[in-house]
Amino acid sequence: MLGVWTNWQGNAIYTRPSTGNPIPTGSLLYPTAAFLIFRSTNEPLPNEITTLKIMTQMTSRERVLSAFNRTGYDRIPVKHEATPEVNRMLMDHFGLTNMEQLLRVVGDDFRYVDPVYVGPELRTFPDGSIEGYFGERYKRAEFQGGSYLEACYLPYAGIETLDQLDRSHFPSADWFDYSTIRAQCEKLRDQDVAICFGTAGDMDFINSIARSRGMEEVLMDLLEDNEVFIEIMQARFDFYHEMHRRVLEAAGGLIDFTHIGEDLGNQRGAMISKDIFERHFAGKFKQYFDMAHSYGARTMMHMCGCVESFLPRLIELGLDVQDVVQPTTPEMDIAYLHDHYADRLRFCGSICVQSTLAFGTAEEVVTEVQRRLELFPQGGLFLGPTHAIQVGSPLENVLALYRTAGSLCETIDDEILSVSVDAAETNEINLSKLF
Repeated sequence: MLGVWTNWQGNAIYTRPSTGNPIPTGSLLYPTAAFLIFRSTNEPLPNEITTLKIMTQMTSRERVLSAFNRTGYDRIPVKHEATPEVNRMLMDHFGLTNMEQLLRVVGDDFRYVDPVYVGPELRTFPDGSIEGYFGERYKRAEFQGGSYLEACYLPYAGIETLDQLDRSHFPSADWFDYSTIRAQCEKLRDQDVAICFGTAGDMDFINSIARSRGMEEVLMDLLEDNEVFIEIMQARFDFYHEMHRRVLEAAGGLIDFTHIGEDLGNQRGAMISKDIFERHFAGKFKQYFDMAHSYGARTMMHMCGCVESFLPRLIELGLDVQDVVQPTTPEMDIAYLHDHYADRLRFCGSICVQSTLAFGTAEEVVTEVQRRLELFPQGGLFLGPTHAIQVGSPLENVLALYRTAGSLCETIDDEILSVSVDAAETNEINLSKLF
């Protein structure tokens, strides 16, 4: 006999062989793959199931938007992020050959579109470093098990006055071709995934300007209202605002989410004061959020660190989704954020890459996922890691994350293995995604 139970007030439904005993509230069972069956009682099941409600499995886009609107879903939406080394570990485990195959296996419900870069050549130098949009350069910093691109040439470091500032390498939205955006969106809409544009490195004033000027200098600039920093910040805002506007215009209403970033927090608290936020950031974010909303898109903002003190103001300015949710202080715990903001803000991420995924057990990962499933029964959370899953994170922990979410596809068939991508896209470095 089939036992049927609802632990999310009749919205997220699970089944298991029945023992004839009541299934206690708070139990978490495996989701059905093709359909949902539920009833609104925890009483022992009868020998014959007579009153059942059948709900067909949602598409990724339906799932994400229903979660965004807090109207329930078949399983929690998932958004995957990992370093290339971890992605390769997962692909090797499942016998996959590209990222699209991997995203389908882990059950990622989001996909991104991008304009085509047609601007000035971004040079590669004899030392192996590569040029960024603002003339900065990046080189791979090697560590045990992998590497990260780190800034190695900072063109605006030490520039003190505007007459010293070389604006010749300020980028332009004209450096991109937007003619394929609509076709990219239509292809993804046929796949019924949530469509996004942008990255955590778009806008990203503190972190990314520090890559061309230096972190200490940037923080002093913010305190002193330095004119050079303000000029670079305005150029960065104009570049990304116009690029996003053109993408949204080309998409014709098909983009569901725009994605930007700003690391307003560190491990223990805020990076800047609220006064500095108001002087330099608030107006720009409001202008951007208003623009994105005018095209029917929802706004998502990646914020590393402890940023809880900024959330009320960001909500007022128009932020819809806080991305990554780094739980390093009590105020950043997902339960605290749920209790204080879940009626006004949605969250993305929240499974810690610094502790649970990297150093915990698979059982601890399961516990953390279950806690989130119970906190967000109607929606309001897109489940994923708090940043890119890092090198050294155990394979079993990563699998536990997606398996417990109900998104992991562990039967690899020809439908997945036949998915191919352009080989050039596989090795391309996204200069906006150096978060």
